[in-house]
Amino acid sequence: MIDVLVVGAGPAGAVAATVLARAGARVRIVDRARFPRDKLCGDTVNPGTIALLRGLGMGDRVEARGLPIEGMLITGADGVTVESRYPDGLRGRAIVRRELDWSLLQQAVAAGAAFEPWTHVRSALMDDGRVSGVVVDAGRSMPAHVVIAADGRHSTLAFGLGLARHPERPRRWAIGAYFENVGGMTALGEMHVRRGGYIGVAPIPGGLSNVCLVRPWDNPDSGALRDPEALLRRELSRDPVLRERFAGARLVLPPMVLGPLAVDVHQPGIDGLLLAGDAAGFVDPMTGDGLRFAVQGAQLAAQAASRALEHGWTDVHGRLARERQRAFAPKLRFNRTLRHLVGSPAAVRAAAVVASIVPAALRAVVRHAGDCGVARAS
Repeated sequence: MIDVLVVGAGPAGAVAATVLARAGARVRIVDRARFPRDKLCGDTVNPGTIALLRGLGMGDRVEARGLPIEGMLITGADGVTVESRYPDGLRGRAIVRRELDWSLLQQAVAAGAAFEPWTHVRSALMDDGRVSGVVVDAGRSMPAHVVIAADGRHSTLAFGLGLARHPERPRRWAIGAYFENVGGMTALGEMHVRRGGYIGVAPIPGGLSNVCLVRPWDNPDSGALRDPEALLRRELSRDPVLRERFAGARLVLPPMVLGPLAVDVHQPGIDGLLLAGDAAGFVDPMTGDGLRFAVQGAQLAAQAASRALEHGWTDVHGRLARERQRAFAPKLRFNRTLRHLVGSPAAVRAAAVVASIVPAALRAVVRHAGDCGVARAS
């Protein structure tokens, strides 16, 4: 029997599988897609995540192939701008998710994990109230001592077992696209916060720019998202900061749409099952740290899986929940606070004044946004 079955071959699944396979566990990864595959994302990896990957010996290709990101630029609704570089020479990287995910998955396979693409998990395999594997296409059973659900914001396992749900509020959706010939690009990741949403812009290799619009839609089936290209172009063309920069830009590929983004997990798991990545809960992060949650959360899930294999399930979920709380709660609070603050023109203006008088205050914000403390500790 498989020791650990990982459902989902994105960053969380690949990292968890790598850690476990290196420790000697028999690991299999399944995913409904064939890799490499495209994925809507902001395509930025902050310094803390780079350090985590480097500590795992999984970051070489990301650092070599990614475009350096030196800090952040944030603008508010009236165009007031706050920007700063990461301290101490720390840098993030911009790399398309297709390449990032493929690199991490290849390393999981090299560590000894088996990978089975085009495998659609339909439900959990249950045995006396415990998850004992999964059921895939054509009713085939795949038993395992431990299952890690790393299958994203619409996790078949987390939702199917009633562990997760999309909350009524916020109901944000994302439209992402790649443009060329965007004016004014620098080595900074950008977040342009506007009433009701925000637009992220980042340079990526090949002279392209990643653009991601995030905003709420209470009724996405009403037609608002049926023409995402027109919607994205309209938002860019009427934005006072971005319209001139995108006047001569060309859309490279049709936009992708993803949502609703937020996922609430109200029960940490069931014996036999662990959650990782977006399946363990997600609120769209403003500061490019979604991948940090995925990578560090995958490490924690892999450690929990090892404990379950060796000692059984007593307090495995409780301990994992406490570890996730210590690792992520401060940053989640920071992101929520930052979202509220930069949504207020007065607050952004005040931040710009404070930054000019006390530069250390701005450096502290950017350091926390980039998970630079994680980078130093790794």
